[in-house]
Amino acid sequence: MNQKILIIDDERAIRASLRDILEYEHYHVEEAESAIKALEILKHTAFDVIFCDIKMPQMDGLEFLEQVKTFVDIPPVIMISGHGTIDTAVDALKKGAYDFIEKPLDLNRLLVSVRNALEKKKLVAETKILKTKIQKSDEIIGDNPEMKAILSMADKAAPSDARVLICGESGTGKELLARRIHNQSLRADHPLIEVNCAAIPSELIESELFGHEKGSFTSAIKQRKGFFEQANGGTLFLDEIGDMSLSAQAKVLRALQENKITRVGGEKDISVNVRVITATNKDLTAEIAAGNFREDLFHRISVIILKLPNLNSRISDLPKLVNHFINEICKSQGKPNLSISEKALQELSKRTWTGNVRELRNIVERLVILCDKTITDKDVKCYVG
Repeated sequence: MNQKILIIDDERAIRASLRDILEYEHYHVEEAESAIKALEILKHTAFDVIFCDIKMPQMDGLEFLEQVKTFVDIPPVIMISGHGTIDTAVDALKKGAYDFIEKPLDLNRLLVSVRNALEKKKLVAETKILKTKIQKSDEIIGDNPEMKAILSMADKAAPSDARVLICGESGTGKELLARRIHNQSLRADHPLIEVNCAAIPSELIESELFGHEKGSFTSAIKQRKGFFEQANGGTLFLDEIGDMSLSAQAKVLRALQENKITRVGGEKDISVNVRVITATNKDLTAEIAAGNFREDLFHRISVIILKLPNLNSRISDLPKLVNHFINEICKSQGKPNLSISEKALQELSKRTWTGNVRELRNIVERLVILCDKTITDKDVKCYVG
């Protein structure tokens, strides 16, 4: 059992008594003699449950509850007090406490509360993971030999922790391939955090990746965990890494080398355990030659390199892709399933797909919305051009 519990109480005897009980149950326990000290500890260490006294000097337990709201992913907080009233207990629960236990502490009541709090935390985490899996598919359609070879390599790399670089034009399915690798990895029960580096302004990229401390810059009104911390134990997918600034590249390199990050405005190192998958539509060797990308970072992220073919080079897969998208879109829109004629598929096959599979899906969606029963070649000529 590796669950970590933080005890906050100004009375050493209470802390010692709680520690003895919890360590006997094989929990890992840390102590803080004040709420102010606890807030500092929480900036750098994650816990599964917190015990907090209400009556303490400098900052009481109810004030601690208010302050801790600005943190990310705060665990269940169990309030304890020797001066408890019904009003105090109700106030604590309103402010976000998980439970309220009066002193002297009842052993059975305390342990039941801890187990229930841990179960709730586990269920919340599992729900997040399930929602992610339901919302985001990793299905890649096609029988093209080049695509099959890529998928075979990806499936071999998935169970390892090897870093993977996915190359390919925009719309070829780099995100889908990253999800496939994560879902077949040993980290599949942990988060997959997807980041589009091109969509984040350069002045914010470091804060987004590594997090920031409250007050570290003008708009930093509360502490924030970055994507590296959010992905801890799981996978971080950095899409369009070729658009990342050189200063951010240097920090990513350090994170990959040392498995440590530092929040913007922070001083302490935070250990992270993250598998990094990257993707780009750029030629990174050309970007290195132009001074836009670090060569040492390239070597760190490219243990396995997967190059996805564009749609024009695997046009034989187009009929399968079209039928897959028709079924998917009709189902999501609650519309009876449409068919598509052979001549319509031939018309689509004549096009040059500069936007690749993403462009194809958008056009299929247009046809599904505008057509009835069967999509014909006339429909393609009329609505696609």
